[in-house]
Amino acid sequence: MRECVHTLVIKAPPAAVLDAFFEPDALAAWWEVTRAICIPRPLGGYAVEWAPTEWRDEVLGRFGGTLHGTVVEFKAGEEFFVADLYWHPPEGDPIGPMALEATCRLEGAVTRLRVRQSGYDKHSPRWARYYEVMAARWEPSLAALKHYLEKRWAD
Repeated sequence: MRECVHTLVIKAPPAAVLDAFFEPDALAAWWEVTRAICIPRPLGGYAVEWAPTEWRDEVLGRFGGTLHGTVVEFKAGEEFFVADLYWHPPEGDPIGPMALEATCRLEGAVTRLRVRQSGYDKHSPRWARYYEVMAARWEPSLAALKHYLEKRWAD
């Protein structure tokens, strides 16, 4: 199993933090998606799209494309779990299945967010490279999420 796990503290309510993974305007602001259909309930669809990048990775090609899966669990203000997640790059074969999960815990006036993306290791250079790149790409995206939410929830 390969995984990327990130934790951060955000000055916003837990419900607002999780909602930012489902609201198209929020996803555009912090994750830079161009389109999103994300339904926060069990068996809801989860699909986001990014514009193709100009640069290309030596193993994966261009980034962008779509990421889609099925919401298996959603507890407002607490957690969600998306299964059967596949990334369809602008060129090349999809990578998946994977899972994406997020949990929120209120700690005083802040929310601790934990995000985990995981998938079974296919023992291929593409899978290894994907998780290497994603581990690094989640960090600036979550920093943008933090900035977006804290700006909206500033006192």
